[in-house]
Amino acid sequence: MSELWARTLTWEQVDPSRHPFELDEDAAEALAGLVAPLLPSPDVVEELWWRSLDPVTEFLVERFGRWACGWNWSVGEGDTDGGIVDVWCCAAHSVTTADVTAPLAVEALLEWRDWIEDLAERFAALAPPSYSAGSSSLVDPWHWERACTRLVTVVADRTGAESGWYRHCKQVLGWFLAYSGIDEERAREIVESAVGGRFGSWIAPDVVVVDAVSSRFARTVDENQ
Repeated sequence: MSELWARTLTWEQVDPSRHPFELDEDAAEALAGLVAPLLPSPDVVEELWWRSLDPVTEFLVERFGRWACGWNWSVGEGDTDGGIVDVWCCAAHSVTTADVTAPLAVEALLEWRDWIEDLAERFAALAPPSYSAGSSSLVDPWHWERACTRLVTVVADRTGAESGWYRHCKQVLGWFLAYSGIDEERAREIVESAVGGRFGSWIAPDVVVVDAVSSRFARTVDENQ
């Protein structure tokens, strides 16, 4: 199931404009009914917790697209470290009876989707004007620095800067660059160069660290314009 881990998602795979999604109250209830038979028993979770939710994830991905695999990427030390989903903890603590757990899983999916849509709105507001990678038009590095600062801050807040939060932070920065027209692989290189080992689990970055990362981020993007 490593291919369905949320932390491997690219912006193309999660971009809401590419993957429309609507789920009203009736549809959410119907979806919970479909999820319920796929849920493991507490005994199975205890024995095979690391893959006990695979049937649920596979079903959601098949139905809605690969972006849905982030439905249980919870805050802190959940099934996978470093996510933003707050309503779901982990298989060991969130799986109880099917009638309780299935609606919770749907709620977690909606929370993940809301986050993706929120990021898309932030990207649109932060993207440099009229920028396309490889174009002859240069962008003031301030745009990149501002974007990095704001995105690092919001991800640290949403994740609580708990265990592994920096993984999603780097992912979001890469998504932003991809949104702005930079090749996914090059985006990962830029982010790694800017962040490196400057962030750590259970430590919210202070202003000095965020400023240093954002400055490096902007400088590295600028060098590749």
